Amino acid sequence: MLAYSAYRAFETPRPVGYSITISRNPKRTRRGARMELAITKPDDWHLHLRDGDILQAVVSHSARHFGRAIVMPNLKPPVTTTARAVAYKEAILKAIPTGSEFNPLMTLYLTDETSPEEIKIARKSGVVYAVKLYPAGATTNSQDGVTDVFGKCLPVLEEMVKQEMPLLVHGEVTDPDVDTFDREKVFIETILAPLVQKFPQLKIVMEHITTLDAVRFIESCNKDTVAATVTPQHLLLNRNSLFKGGLQPHNYCLPVLKREIHRQAIVSAVTSGSRQYFLGTDSAPHERRRKECSCGCAGIYSAPVALSLYAKVFEQAGALDKLEAFTSFNGPDFYGLPRNTSRMVLRKSTWEVPKTYTYPSGELVPMFAGETLEWLPFDI
Repeated sequence: MLAYSAYRAFETPRPVGYSITISRNPKRTRRGARMELAITKPDDWHLHLRDGDILQAVVSHSARHFGRAIVMPNLKPPVTTTARAVAYKEAILKAIPTGSEFNPLMTLYLTDETSPEEIKIARKSGVVYAVKLYPAGATTNSQDGVTDVFGKCLPVLEEMVKQEMPLLVHGEVTDPDVDTFDREKVFIETILAPLVQKFPQLKIVMEHITTLDAVRFIESCNKDTVAATVTPQHLLLNRNSLFKGGLQPHNYCLPVLKREIHRQAIVSAVTSGSRQYFLGTDSAPHERRRKECSCGCAGIYSAPVALSLYAKVFEQAGALDKLEAFTSFNGPDFYGLPRNTSRMVLRKSTWEVPKTYTYPSGELVPMFAGETLEWLPFDI
């Protein structure tokens, strides 16, 4: 098993193209200087778009702020074949706003029955960019996921190494005897660390990390083959946010929010400049009634506010000069893809998050609904 390294920070040079400009708007002289942050158009390396009415309702929020997104395959039925991935991409492209250049990067849902031949087909398609490992029962629509990684998936993983196809991992065990707050730590110890040892050339992304244990593990691994996505909720919220003023279903996600010590460790890691971390919102829309009920769904709808929240985190850490690498460089570099050429501006300007977004079948409640944020994204 891999030994964890002590937590450490990484320093990187100021990103190319980074700029902060201070300007005075004649119409707002009483408000003083205005700060703008110009960055390369970001990508979202972990996104749920769903299908049907919800897809139609949410895709524009991601298309407005991101150039590309790794789209999760946990639909009903799941996207287990390249043919289904192609069909799903076509549905997404039909739903995006006219004139948008948003590019959905598709993934396959790994099962006990996935074949090495399917991996070959996926690579040749030019549509599938990764394979997602859900431990069976770990999260939304994961009941068809993997039950035994080392007993049933080794031939597929071997083929993924040959095809240079990344593995995206939901890093939690599902053993009911393991405490919910310890499931990430135990997954690292029993599955992920042995997996990295067995397949040192396999590119692995540990999705939506939530713990100091994950930070230490990621930083003990080869920077070229192991990385992590980080969500806005795990940078800004801790588990107290689930219960503040009563039960807060719109702060419930999986992996569940953790103690403050873990949140602080993730913020320190992400704002350090390490290239092993990149933006992955895990934006996961659920109809309001499915969140506010006796057995609510896990998932936070963050796509409309994600960039504003990431900017908030980096500003609070005094690390705005490292934001662009996290949002726009580290992800494509890890995947071996070109960086986006278009640019956007984050302007220091207060705005109120809508309380809900309505669509034909119901309502969606975004992260930080009704609250005031201080960074507003604009296209250049």
